[in-house]
Amino acid sequence: MATIWYCLVAAMLAVYVVLDGYDLGAGIIRPLVARTDSERRLVLRTIGPVWDGNEVWLLAGAGTLFFAFPALYAAGFSGFYLPLMIVLWLLVGRGISIEFRNHVASPIWRQFWDTMFFLASALLAVLFGAALGNVVRGVPLDSSGRFFEALWTDFRLGPPTGVLDWYTILVGLVSFFALTLHGALWVAKKTEGPVNERSRRVATLAWPGVLALTALVTGLTFVVQPQVPANLAAHPWGCLFPALALAGLALVRWFLAARDDCKAFLGSCAYLLGMMSSVVFGLYPYVLPSRVNPAYSLTIHNTKAPDYGLKIGLVWWVLGMALVTGYFVYVNRQFAGKVTPEEEGY
Repeated sequence: MATIWYCLVAAMLAVYVVLDGYDLGAGIIRPLVARTDSERRLVLRTIGPVWDGNEVWLLAGAGTLFFAFPALYAAGFSGFYLPLMIVLWLLVGRGISIEFRNHVASPIWRQFWDTMFFLASALLAVLFGAALGNVVRGVPLDSSGRFFEALWTDFRLGPPTGVLDWYTILVGLVSFFALTLHGALWVAKKTEGPVNERSRRVATLAWPGVLALTALVTGLTFVVQPQVPANLAAHPWGCLFPALALAGLALVRWFLAARDDCKAFLGSCAYLLGMMSSVVFGLYPYVLPSRVNPAYSLTIHNTKAPDYGLKIGLVWWVLGMALVTGYFVYVNRQFAGKVTPEEEGY
């Protein structure tokens, strides 16, 4: 049961990265692709009907984590208290910047909220990547299963470790460029005219950065976290996950050249899913490695809830996810197709 719930939590977080990833990416690229107020509203309209629903996957993933691995939830949310508060305020700021910008017909008002939308989207992309880097690198867990990290120390792997060091910042940069690419492809898929052309140009420029940073961080990860190469050596079939990421990047390049925005976006989805799956496979059975002593690491076995509860919860999880998936499909079908400046909203 522990492995099943490990995969379910990972799948929910991967879905969140794919869905809210293009929301964050749209916020990052908007200053580059939208030059008039009409074009800025057009970019918001590409995510307007779905951005808040996409963020629900983050809440659902955290709730599932609390249910299935309560010890991990307790250790992680207490140890990462400061960065989690920063993420919370950035999510709030990003949400109200979308909803508030058109409440007052003032250029200064709109510029303020447009800047907030960009900064919150960019910082969230970096912080989410840095958070993933912390999980891969490991944290200073002690024998009690608790830890606390400063936001930064000396930017080295420690000890003492900080939330931000050279490795986690590099992972944050991978996240920033990957979501920039993802968002640019989404906006290109949903728009026509100048915004479409500029979005495709941004995606073309971001692609080499994603490829180079992905290769660099992958090589460094093999050194920083020995569990990853050990799992690949023990189970070579796990190479399918990084292969999916590479295939997704190749498809992005191919379909960008062919000007097929929809298929290029699907290639970006495959890249993100492949990267997330590679991390999940590489760390198993760890859920939070310890840099103090590997024996102190949190695993799916020493953090899981009782098996009886997990079995009952699996039934309700399936029913709940069926409803969520149905709603997601309905909303996306209702708002499928290109957006236009003449439409109402945002």
